[in-house]
Parts: sequence; C-alpha cells; structure tokens
Amino acid sequence: MPDLNQIFAQHIQVLQSRTQDVLAHNNLEALIIHSGFAPKIFLDDQDYPFKCNPHFKHWLPLTQHAHCWLVVNGVDKPKLIYHLAQDYWHAKQDLPDVAWLEQFEVSILANPQDIEPLLPDNRQQCAYIGDHPELAEALAIGERNPESVLNYLHFYRAEKTDYELDCIVKANKSAVKGHLAAKEAFFAGGSEFEIHLAYLQAVGCVDQDLPYSNIIALNEHAATLHYTQLQKQGIPDKQRYSMLIDAGAQYHGYAADISRTYAFRKSLFSDLILAMEQLQATLIESIKIGQCFIDLHAKAHHLLAHILVDFDLVNCSVPCCVEKGISRVFFPHGLGHFLGLQVHDVGGFMRSHDGEVKAAPDSDPALRFTRMVGAKQVLTIEPGLYFIASLLDELANSDASSLVNWEKIDLLRRFGGIRIEDNIYIGESSVTNISREINWSS
Repeated sequence: MPDLNQIFAQHIQVLQSRTQDVLAHNNLEALIIHSGFAPKIFLDDQDYPFKCNPHFKHWLPLTQHAHCWLVVNGVDKPKLIYHLAQDYWHAKQDLPDVAWLEQFEVSILANPQDIEPLLPDNRQQCAYIGDHPELAEALAIGERNPESVLNYLHFYRAEKTDYELDCIVKANKSAVKGHLAAKEAFFAGGSEFEIHLAYLQAVGCVDQDLPYSNIIALNEHAATLHYTQLQKQGIPDKQRYSMLIDAGAQYHGYAADISRTYAFRKSLFSDLILAMEQLQATLIESIKIGQCFIDLHAKAHHLLAHILVDFDLVNCSVPCCVEKGISRVFFPHGLGHFLGLQVHDVGGFMRSHDGEVKAAPDSDPALRFTRMVGAKQVLTIEPGLYFIASLLDELANSDASSLVNWEKIDLLRRFGGIRIEDNIYIGESSVTNISREINWSS
C-alpha cells in the first residue's frame, strides 16, 4: 500500500511544477482557484446540490466545501482560504485534522463576502479558475478562465500522479462492493429502485455522493444508453431477462465508472454477454502507448462484427458489416473516455497543451477520446451491443435490411443490450485493469 501522505506531497509537487509552467507561458503571477458555490433554486430558498470545481479538488480532497479558495503560484506554499461559516442553520464543517493539510498555508473565511482582503494584492496579474467569473470581475481579478491556461491544465490532467491513481483504485473498490450487492439484488427479484438502494448501502453513500446517476436497467430499458428512471415496480421472474448496471463511486473526488450486464437465465443473450466479455479483454490486451484511440475504437467494431456474424445476427461478412455501418447500429457510442476528477474527464480530444484538438470522426461522432494513448493515463474501455428500437427501425428501412437476421434480433429486443466497462491504467511498461484487479467474488 502506498504511503498516502508521501504520494500526496509528490502530487502537490507535480501540480506546483505545472503551475510554474502555465504561469510563465501566460505572463501571470498566480492562479486563484475557487471551489464554487451552489446556485439558488428559482423562486426558492434552497440551493441546488453543490458540485465542486474539479480544478479545486485537483489540489486537495475538499469535495463538499463551497466558498473556499486556493491561491497558487508554483513557488510558495499553496494558500487555502477555508470557509468556516458562523451559522446555526447548517452543520459546521470544521477544518479537517489531516496530515495533507501541512502542504497548505491556511486562512479562515467566516463570511464569503469578506474574501477580498484574503486574496493577493497583485490579483490584476492573476487568473481566476472557477464557475463564477462575474465574482472574479467584481474582485478585479485580471483574467477569468483564460483559454490558454485551461488548455494547458486540461492537457496534462490526463497524466495521473500516484496519488490520483490510488484514489481511483479506492473508488473502484467501493464501486465493486456496490456492483456485487446490485447483482445479488437483481437475482433476488429486486426492482430497479431496490437494486439501486442495495448499491448505495453497499458503497455507503447517498445519491449526491455518486460521480454520476446510477444506470440500473432491467430488460429492454438497457437499450436506453443513459437510463436513470429507476422503476419501482418489480418484475416477475418469468418476465425478468437481464440487467445492465453502469454505476460508480468516488474517493477524494476521483471517480470509478464500471458497467456489467447479467442474464437472468442461460440463453442466447447470456452467450452474447460472454462473447462481449472476451471482446473487451482482447481490446485491453491490445492497448499500447502511442496508439491512436480511434484505431482501437475501429478494432472494437471489427470484433463486434465478428460476434454479429458468428451468432448469425447478420448475413454478411465482417468487412461488409462494418463498411455498411451495421455494427454502429448495435454499438453507437464511443469505446471509452478519460477518467479522473470527472467521469468524462477533460483532454480527450487534445493533441497538445496549446489547445490543438482532433475531432471525433464523422462515422463516430459520440467518440469522446481521439488522443494518443500515453503513459499514466486512466481511461475506460466499454464496448457495447444494444438492441435500440429507433436505430433498428432505421436499419430495417435501409439498403442493408436484407443482411440482418430479423427473427433473432426481435427475440433479443427484450434484453435491451450489453455494456462491459472497466477502468484501465496505462503504465510505462504494462496495462492494468484496475476494476478487475479487485476481488469480484461475492
């Protein structure tokens, strides 16, 4: 087990070095990073749930703390301005008694409106990073979210430090606990809502703690890629065919993002799940540093076409299945994305820290990752095979309709679809499947 305090200190050193570089490139004196605050609900006295600025939680694991600030220049000890409200309406968030706090110079802010004297005098030569540029303007901070600064920070955020990797591993461990509980609840006859509750209890969190809304889709609901309805009505065993679960967890602001698919009983669909598991494993084994992710995505379509042909779902060759776009009907999303402080982490299209991007190809507009695979990246690999009514209808009305075995496809519609997703770390000399390194035996 890594020494958390040691790897956190090393993490801060990396961020300090990046800060020096980005300030020098942009003729700035410091970055002023705002944790943010939740906006009020329209015509109400309640706030929307708070979501911390990812640039803030990149520096320290204060993920539920609004109205906090960081001032960093890459040389001096980072300054944390910690909001400690004098408030009898809400629970007090005392300054945590943790070793990592030694990395910061700490000031206390009682009232968010009193922030100005705690900020540097030279803030005209500083850049504000946060979600409230109007506040930065009122505080006379020189630049607000300058594109050149964000491009630099986003490009290098793809390279994870040992601390970040440790957080993602721990998030995966929590998520696996939830997945195992959800699987048990599914086979015990639970509704989508009951399965979701079992997941939360196993992880030990509430919905707001999740990095994204859980996708727990029974039967044909799995054909909706981001299905989050959580139906409360149960399904009798005779009508229970499948579950697709896409659910994660967080640790210190870093996300896990894992998907599994289960068949309630042995069938053609359960055989397809096994084939998709093998497809995913083959893709992961083929990942190499310097590889263009677009090429890996293309390989996924060729492997999927093999499955469609082998299972007699289409009546054509593998090249024909891909060239005519048939495989994209069954797999309409991207193969994966960066993972970290955000589930769909930034930088997936970037070719350099100057902001040059490579757009997704016209054939795959939903692809979120066009960058070269590089060392220290964490990404997802999530091939899918779905039976989506609207896309199947388009295929049925196309020139390729005669190449599809519609009788089998119609039998599979009730299952919705399959997604197998793991979190992958690209090491200097090897590739690690973080999600599968964890014990999945329930």
